[in-house]
Amino acid sequence: MATRAVKMNEEAQSGSKLPLNKVTGTIQDTREFLHDVRVEMIATVAFFGVFLALIEWLAQHGMEKLFNYFHV
Repeated sequence: MATRAVKMNEEAQSGSKLPLNKVTGTIQDTREFLHDVRVEMIATVAFFGVFLALIEWLAQHGMEKLFNYFHV
């Protein structure tokens, strides 16, 4: 990443025009970033879905045992 910035800076100082594919690279980088965000969101939602289902199941069975203990 740093070498790319140095190379781009050297090209700008030498008077040459910046490559036109830089815009394409930026779009590709943005697409890759959004893909990674989507994958992480799916993993996070799946994790918390399982986690909250487990917590709810434990709370439900705990309350049932508590009510049975006090004969309610």
